Amino acid sequence: MGHGADVIEELMCDHREVDDLFSAIERTAPALDRQTLAEQLTIELVRHAVAEEEHLYPAIREHFPDGELIADKELADHARVERMLKDLEGVDGAGLEFDRRIAELRAEVTAHVWDEEQNLFPRLRQGCSPEDLHRLGDKVRRAKKFAPTRPHPGAPGAPPAGRLPAPVTGLVDRARDFVSGRGR
Repeated sequence: MGHGADVIEELMCDHREVDDLFSAIERTAPALDRQTLAEQLTIELVRHAVAEEEHLYPAIREHFPDGELIADKELADHARVERMLKDLEGVDGAGLEFDRRIAELRAEVTAHVWDEEQNLFPRLRQGCSPEDLHRLGDKVRRAKKFAPTRPHPGAPGAPPAGRLPAPVTGLVDRARDFVSGRGR
């Protein structure tokens, strides 16, 4: 957390961390280690998505004439990833099913990241002042600290319609993580 000065730098740093986690999963052999890395990947993806949904996408709706369409598309991407993360939970890290699901998830996330970095971020940089981008970066960093750490695709208010208050869900998730040792 706290990687970059503005929102684009912050989110791109997240993107690199997620890519590194995918690579680590692919390089790792013991099933338990792969599952632990997949849990860390899930935590990072969920926190990142919640921060974007709370702060980036409302800014896009505000700053761009086609912002509603862009934000709705991004939210649909997040909903697909969240369902994939939920489906990955509990899959044996040694099996072919785990490999298949990780490959599908990586393809989905990679396409989403490419679209953001090649299309959305350049538009955002042109359409927002540096001060606005820095303010958004601060908001995103704060949001990630309190965001949920587990996928909740079936929860009321799940994307694309919106979420339950992230700090409430995040508190429950972090308590579960503490008790179970997940994410250490």
